[in-house]
Parts: sequence; structure tokens; C-alpha cells
Amino acid sequence: MSIRPGGLSWSVLMAVHKRRGNAYGVTIREEVSAQSRREPSFGAIYTTLQRLEDDGLLTSREGDPTPERGGRAKRLYELTAPGLRALQEASAGLQSQLEGFAVAGGRAG
Repeated sequence: MSIRPGGLSWSVLMAVHKRRGNAYGVTIREEVSAQSRREPSFGAIYTTLQRLEDDGLLTSREGDPTPERGGRAKRLYELTAPGLRALQEASAGLQSQLEGFAVAGGRAG
């Protein structure tokens, strides 16, 4: 699966990667919001998480119940090997695109 840098799927994969071991809906949304300076809805986050899991780029498991959540467990997400590969490929593609914008002398002309 091809991931487009800057898109919501890419941002969610980046957030899961950054929050290793503590990536759940709220923390993922916080990371996406910080990265993109936009506020995606929880519905958009959870829909994207489900699609990425269906595509084999993420796995999820239930964490331990916590008192602050009324004894409910969090669903924790992790990248799979294909998810990490997709993230690396998208990041490398972005890097090569950015290198194409380098201008000699630092000025556009």
C-alpha cells in the first residue's frame, strides 16, 4: 500500500511510530494535531486506524484497564513490518521530492 506523505494515514503511522507502546486514540490524535496543526475528529482517527489495521500496516491489542477510564481498557496500536516499510518508503519519497527543490545559492530565481 502506498502512503502519501502529509495525508492522514501517514500522520497516523508517524504518530503510532513515535508513541511506541503508548499509541491509542487520544495520544495518536494529539500527535497528529501537533504534527499537522489541524484537529482531525476522533471519527477520522479511528476510521483511519481501522483501515490501516485492515491493510496490515498496524496491529492492535487491548491494554490493561485503568481507573481513570472507569475500568475500561485502551486499544493500543503498533506498526507492523509492512507498516514500517510503508512509512519509510513514503518518508524517502518525500525527502527525494524536497531535494528536487534545492536551489543553488539558496534563492529562487
